[in-house]
Amino acid sequence: MPAPNTFSRTPMNTHLLRLSLLTAALVILAAPSARAGKVVLVAGGTGGDGGPAAGAKVVQPFAVDFGADGSIYFVEMAGGERLRKIAPDGTLTTLAGSGKKGSAGDGGPALKAEFNGMHNLLVAPDGVIYLADAFNSKVRKYDPAAGTVTTFAGTGKKGYAGDGGPAAAAELAEVICIAFGPGAKTMYIADIGNRRVRAIDMSTGVITTVAGTGKKGEPKDGEPAAEQPLIDPRAVATDGKGNLYVLERGGHRLRVVDAAGKIRTVAGTGKAGIGGDGGPALKAAMNGPKFLWCDKDGSVLIADTENHQIRRYLPGKEIVELVAGTGKAGNGGVGGDPLKLELKRPHGVVPHPKTGELYIADSDNGRVLKIANE
Repeated sequence: MPAPNTFSRTPMNTHLLRLSLLTAALVILAAPSARAGKVVLVAGGTGGDGGPAAGAKVVQPFAVDFGADGSIYFVEMAGGERLRKIAPDGTLTTLAGSGKKGSAGDGGPALKAEFNGMHNLLVAPDGVIYLADAFNSKVRKYDPAAGTVTTFAGTGKKGYAGDGGPAAAAELAEVICIAFGPGAKTMYIADIGNRRVRAIDMSTGVITTVAGTGKKGEPKDGEPAAEQPLIDPRAVATDGKGNLYVLERGGHRLRVVDAAGKIRTVAGTGKAGIGGDGGPALKAAMNGPKFLWCDKDGSVLIADTENHQIRRYLPGKEIVELVAGTGKAGNGGVGGDPLKLELKRPHGVVPHPKTGELYIADSDNGRVLKIANE
């Protein structure tokens, strides 16, 4: 004999079940979403070069990138002023930078070169590493074959000049972030002191301006990016669809310049704050975000620095989700859930090109972390 159908005998139970299922679905949709994984220490400790990176002292890591052989590269900002490498076996070495703040050393041994506030790096397909030497207002490059550092863009004089000519003769004003376009055919520069985004054609070396007029202000949606003001473009990144994303530190917003050159604001309220994950991206508050990277799926990773979090903008859904960080500055949580991780002013987040695992430059904690796949 079949078991009695209790729901058919009590109609109210059917309504309660439906309500419970609906509530559960809404909770799932509203909850912050992080991809599965656990937090692993990659670099940070008290040791030095020649030993394991996971036990080595790291000073304000600001950005991470990867070599074709699986090596991990990162730059150190104030107090470090070095380009460092983690070999596939986990050994840490210094490739460039004397550790002294300055601007000298072009053409000589890379370890004697001086930098001033390195914020970002890019590993080119040919293995050359480009460096955002922020307060020298230059883009410099490290040639691993020659073991030298040279200047690629910027005269070192802080200013705005040179569009239409060679990048090496152009004036920049604090090169905070650099990013390649598809195929590394174009390099984009967050020229924050000029409130502009510049672009260098990697085949000709010619520099132009692609966003910003130099005036401070909110750009109008749908207008040509080069004719609109910006507040302070802190970081840039491109996706595979011809979109250029621009992150503003003091504007607390994410904007996009489409393939037609039109600009639009896609995330952030324009005011410093925290929260809004899972809801409309334009209602998600950020606080001094400093870096972004476009993942292979088209989503945009954001280092929400002053909120001590890593977040992700999903353009298809037009929402922002939480990836890592409690929002409280601290150093706990390594080995556990990314959502329970404490960060302290992270300035970089990059997915590994093969594994998709996220690497975080946890700057003020002096460490590089990874959200490992499980």
